[in-house]
Amino acid sequence: MTKITFMGAGSTVFARQLMTDILHIDGLNEGTFALVDIDASRLELAHQIAEKLVKHSGRNWKVESSTQRRDILPGTNFLINTIEVAGMANVRHDFDIPMKYGVDQCIGDTIGPGGIFKALRTGPAWLDILHDAEELCPNALVLNYTNPMSILTFAASLATKMQTVGLCHSVQGSSRQLAGYLDVPYEELEWRCAGINHNAWFTVLRHNGEDMYPRLRERMKQSEIYEKDPVRLEIMLHFGAFVTESSGHFSEYVPYFRKRPELIEKYCRPGYLGETGFYANNWPTWRANNEQYIKDLLDDSKELPFKRSHEYGSDIVEAVTQHRSKVIYGNVRNAGLIDNLPDGCVEVACLVDRNGIQPTHFGKLPEQLAAMNKAHMSVHSLMCEALLKRDKQAARYALMIDPLTAAVCSPAEISSLFDEMWEAEREYLQFFE
Repeated sequence: MTKITFMGAGSTVFARQLMTDILHIDGLNEGTFALVDIDASRLELAHQIAEKLVKHSGRNWKVESSTQRRDILPGTNFLINTIEVAGMANVRHDFDIPMKYGVDQCIGDTIGPGGIFKALRTGPAWLDILHDAEELCPNALVLNYTNPMSILTFAASLATKMQTVGLCHSVQGSSRQLAGYLDVPYEELEWRCAGINHNAWFTVLRHNGEDMYPRLRERMKQSEIYEKDPVRLEIMLHFGAFVTESSGHFSEYVPYFRKRPELIEKYCRPGYLGETGFYANNWPTWRANNEQYIKDLLDDSKELPFKRSHEYGSDIVEAVTQHRSKVIYGNVRNAGLIDNLPDGCVEVACLVDRNGIQPTHFGKLPEQLAAMNKAHMSVHSLMCEALLKRDKQAARYALMIDPLTAAVCSPAEISSLFDEMWEAEREYLQFFE
């Protein structure tokens, strides 16, 4: 019987949707959802919503939960990671301290000062989970949804024997957005995509054999299209390919758009399109609203949503358990998959079947695109060195070469920024001291 274990199940947005997706798999009529979270109250909400979903589905799934992961891990076939480590306690530090130094973040959870310190807080707990899995469920397939995606997934491949894939929704979401911008049916859009998470590139974009990039360059001249994605369309115009991450978040990955107030005003927009402090200012409210939403679902104040999403998690479960081959875009070790990128975590097309995740060879990226990816892969490598060797200095070097931080600050300023963030978050960085 299939057992699917969720780490960080109290982050009910991912867990609820992924359970919904899995309950739609044709032929997978029974199994166990095993839920783990260190927050007992949030875990109880997750357990209740899981039982409600199972009842709604009419399928014969069991739900079990515990705050102690070692009680849950044995027998796990799929281990889904959605943990958040001390995020609420540090979301203001992750934004406010860099902002003092002029480093302006919109999301700040994957790269830049916020992403680097999130990796420092999250990495030790993540590796502890995987080491327990090596002992208690060594054959489980690990699906990681937690950011910073590339750092955590690369660390898993370096430090453990677990088969791990990092999953995002930016490829499937962006490809659908492109079909909309081009006004062509999604099913008819032909594309190839590869790179790193949040920085993967649509190197091919065709419809009925015709290159769609000239059409996209024309259509971006329409304000109603340009205003939906200004940063990504600018990158496409000047670098030759559309990137997978949203304009606001991607603006943090490159040194071009957030280093001066006039550039932020020109290229960034409210909300996910680049608003300063958008994540830090709104996340506590989003989390409270989500918990209230779950309570409303449980007491039937709101209708239970029960529609399968485009997340890859259920596709992987379906491919492995029902022997129906699928193609997903996964974050995996670059074992010669992208020829002109170094060892690290890359995002490429992967075949999934009863044998698990089988990444496919992409070839070479255009060098200007590979260059942007390489800059971040160096940050990832240094952060893995920090996590695996408990090396604080490696983390400092990672921040030194972060593209946005380096565009704004001198080395001395970056070192001071690092020290100030470390002191503010020291309680959650004991692993390194």
